[in-house]
Amino acid sequence: MDFFGDLTILSGLGLILALGLALSFEFVNGFHDTANAFATVIYTEESDTKTLQSFNSQLGPITEFIPNWVKVAVALALGCGTMIGWKRIVVTVGEKIGKEHLTYAQGASAELVAMFTIYAADHFGLPVSTTHVLSSGIAGTMAANGSGLQKETLKNILLAWLLTLPVCMFMGAALFAASLFLLSSVLGLH
Repeated sequence: MDFFGDLTILSGLGLILALGLALSFEFVNGFHDTANAFATVIYTEESDTKTLQSFNSQLGPITEFIPNWVKVAVALALGCGTMIGWKRIVVTVGEKIGKEHLTYAQGASAELVAMFTIYAADHFGLPVSTTHVLSSGIAGTMAANGSGLQKETLKNILLAWLLTLPVCMFMGAALFAASLFLLSSVLGLH
């Protein structure tokens, strides 16, 4: 199968630029998402500053160097997840936010905005959703291009944004309460 047979030099350069920006976006995204994952582990107990500094000094030598096998394992996990769920995301982002298909220039603009927004949020310690930032950037490029936005898709995205926080809070509370009940009542642990 010839994937690149119909590419002109200009669209080929656009593709290379888009791929480079996508990789840069994922690199910056790693700053943010990895920190979110570790935050749930590190801050499971209330700690004073002295305890956290001690923890940081002990953890520093371990976290300053990430072994290659860990990098490869994470890359494989991300790759496998992407191979399984890629089509739905690609179709939504590339075709369903705007009334026209996303162009390389629009994708590049949205990726740059998302990359700098995530980097700034990471720098200032602000919580952001990379999915929300990127899809908003794409909607912005569609609006600026005058190609129009698909209101039904935007409504679904907005509904997902509004429901994510309360639903996850409720599910987290319910799971925690069920675990406490199981440990205390059923297993007799206090």
